[in-house]
Amino acid sequence: MELNLHRLWIFMQVVEHQGFSAAAHRLYMSQPSVSNQVRRLEQSLKVTLIDRSGSRARPTAEGEVLAEYGKRVFLLAEEAVAAVQQVSGLASGRLLVGGSTTVGTYLLPPLLARFQERHPGIECHVFVGNNEAVLERLLAGDIGVAVVAGAPTASQLVVERVLGERLVLIAAPGHPLAARDEVSPRDLAGCRFLLREPGSQTRELQEQVLADWELAGVSRGDVWGPEAVKQCVVAGLGLALISEHAVVDDVRAGTLAVLPVSPVPRSRPVNLVRRRDRLLSPAERAFIELLRSVGEWPRELPAAGSS
Repeated sequence: MELNLHRLWIFMQVVEHQGFSAAAHRLYMSQPSVSNQVRRLEQSLKVTLIDRSGSRARPTAEGEVLAEYGKRVFLLAEEAVAAVQQVSGLASGRLLVGGSTTVGTYLLPPLLARFQERHPGIECHVFVGNNEAVLERLLAGDIGVAVVAGAPTASQLVVERVLGERLVLIAAPGHPLAARDEVSPRDLAGCRFLLREPGSQTRELQEQVLADWELAGVSRGDVWGPEAVKQCVVAGLGLALISEHAVVDDVRAGTLAVLPVSPVPRSRPVNLVRRRDRLLSPAERAFIELLRSVGEWPRELPAAGSS
């Protein structure tokens, strides 16, 4: 019995993308070629790996077992490349960093630009999603390092606090509460709150803050992503608790107002996260060193009503 790694990789793409056509597009191959390679892998192992009866290609029980081992095989291959790169240093290579939505949108781009200036031979890439999506890819070995809001608890991960941030309460500049010197939770009881999507760490913190303010039953709506949240607030659809990092430029431009609510929302950590069993590449280690040197972030927000 022979396990061909090229065919195994093609099989893994079919499983990941749930279809031969999607895998072919991803691999720049024809669909018949992908189907043929998977069929030859099945013949060599003398089992059926893909259930082709439905609208989507799904792994059989045997296919699920092989897919799990396949992840480990290719993760080990990546670690082998990382080990070789440690000898050659940072002259060339690739860096992929994961970031939760707010961190990936507002912190990682300028940080990776700084990294690129220091190491122009390294190709920089970033995957941005909510915490759930980022941690899923990190645990699967698709991402080596990630920077996320909040503290993941999976035992396979090493978590290191590198920064902190807080939520601020934003409103459209013309909102009646924007003219107040101080806003109490009681003033907010009749307001509508716009919350991030389920699976977002920001959503979890928003729920906690509303509970702290005894506003758990307040009117609410779900919005996906910080940019969409800001636009909905500008349009007057409600108030929102959002990362201070996301609204610095908007507040300075006068398109959003930060309400001076007391007590202030609780803060949260921003953490560097990686798999405990993963060997880091030179690029990943250099990125971590840069991240640790960042210090405080971001710029201070102007006070409500100030120019």
